Amino acid sequence: MSKIIGLVLAALFSNQILAGDAVKGKEKTTTCLACHGADGNSPLAINPKLAGQGQKYLVKQLKDFKSKARDNATMFPMASMLNDEDIENVATYYAEQKVQHTGVDEKYLAVAEKIYRGGDADRDIPACIACHGANGEGMSAAGFPAVGGQHPTYTMSTLKAFRSGARANDANGIMRDIVAKMSDEQIEALANYLAGLH
Repeated sequence: MSKIIGLVLAALFSNQILAGDAVKGKEKTTTCLACHGADGNSPLAINPKLAGQGQKYLVKQLKDFKSKARDNATMFPMASMLNDEDIENVATYYAEQKVQHTGVDEKYLAVAEKIYRGGDADRDIPACIACHGANGEGMSAAGFPAVGGQHPTYTMSTLKAFRSGARANDANGIMRDIVAKMSDEQIEALANYLAGLH
């Protein structure tokens, strides 16, 4: 819990502003279209929606793909084609797009809303809302991603990758620590809940 508080406070007092050119960024997304859609709303459930994602988060992920801090055989060559200015521009373009949300099956609401809004004290899981915002919009200044509207399939695979350690580019291991305490049922419920959160 203290890791979360520290990261949030650092972000709130940070004066770093990332700037990019969305028009130039859009020009660089032609190779992104097949997997992430023209406006960042991926048509494929296994690929993340980038629309509306925080710029700082997108910049970090692209740089992590490029450096292999986030190991992904598909994204490494894509990110490697971009220089730092391109990355800023692409991130700006996607950050300015609107994410498309879906409905949520009621069977997931009780479990997921409890975790998202209040955590799970029995498992020492903090509320997701602390870093990802009341409506899943994320905390852009802190680099915490928007999660509302994301494909459930992608979210489940990402959470399980954090849990297994296959994905390890989270600041201070915060997501790995949290997801390690979550059950498969909680992960499934949360992933489906987030798809409609806005």
